[in-house]
Amino acid sequence: MDIDPKPIPEFLAQQRDEHAPPELQHFFLDFEDFWDRKLWHQLTNSLDDFFKAPESGPQRLELFKNFVLTFADKINQLKLVELGLAASQQCTDYNEALVFLESLTKKVNNKDSQDAYVYATVEVARIKLCLGTLEGARTALDEAEKILDKFDSVESIVHASFYRVNSDYYSTKREFSSYYKNALLYLACVQSHELPKEKQTELAYNLSIAALLSEKIYNFGELLLHPILDSLLDTEHAWIRELLFTFNSGDLGKYNSLLGHFDKQILFKEKQQFLRQKLCLSALTEAVFRRPPHDRALSFDTIVKETGVSPEEVEYLLMKALSEGLVRGSIDQVAGVARISWVQPKVLDKNQIENMRKRLMEWDTSVSTLNQYMEEKLSETVAA
Repeated sequence: MDIDPKPIPEFLAQQRDEHAPPELQHFFLDFEDFWDRKLWHQLTNSLDDFFKAPESGPQRLELFKNFVLTFADKINQLKLVELGLAASQQCTDYNEALVFLESLTKKVNNKDSQDAYVYATVEVARIKLCLGTLEGARTALDEAEKILDKFDSVESIVHASFYRVNSDYYSTKREFSSYYKNALLYLACVQSHELPKEKQTELAYNLSIAALLSEKIYNFGELLLHPILDSLLDTEHAWIRELLFTFNSGDLGKYNSLLGHFDKQILFKEKQQFLRQKLCLSALTEAVFRRPPHDRALSFDTIVKETGVSPEEVEYLLMKALSEGLVRGSIDQVAGVARISWVQPKVLDKNQIENMRKRLMEWDTSVSTLNQYMEEKLSETVAA
């Protein structure tokens, strides 16, 4: 990073008088005052406020190189990286940004500033992703993850940055399960309502696609309960939110009514057969869930009716459900019956909750009847 040889007061005066808009000029007076009195904490806070102002954009990079770096070792290193990241946005292209951030990463690679090093390393990975250097991005992310795993605690901004860029990497690779996991972890580190509306909608849309297309995810309760999903309401993507709830309830009729939207997402067109199988598995678990525990022996004919598969596909569907851990039980091929002892829990919609309420009422009635029967038998025994 090339540094202007001008004395600090002269440099700040030039930046204030020749480049700063009137509403930001007072910052430069504060910068010089705090720098002169070596009030590094106050100077850092003032710089942070300045860099957050949109109007400061054109001056950030030069100010960082020629002012901030002169006392970089005297301020919080994580905050130094934050300022550096804001400054890097003014680089002319990704290659310039990469050189800038790699230099910053080396500067904070010290024993006592590993959190800052991780933060900077993750941003280097992001730039490499933007440049299409996937292998380099993965190497940087793996290094950051190893260090993160050793921390007892770290600022949420560091974890959020890692999960955000890691999810971007898996999105690029179309590894839906890993994207889904990392994107949800990212949302756990931030306040989703504070994200720009466009970012919320983009995240909700991508998470929905990942949940539906993943070959490992059959229960997306975390997403269904997350408020970010509501950002899809009243948008062109509202149908995909409806599709998620359709899969959760295993509603074949609703699924068929939404097929017309698949032209809007080419991945759904390509994976339509897989999606139907996934829906059939959900319909199977829903059929089991609706039944009380003592009545979970389903004939193959019942499964055909509930899931919409052909008779020839029933055994494969059951074996798939068993292998994915969606249900536990046994298959009697001779009798044509599947005996289910357990079904994977999932998020319930209002209709499913109503069905559970009815089952609880039936259970309560059954217990009361049994209690009454035992009291009658006990009375007869005592009388005898």
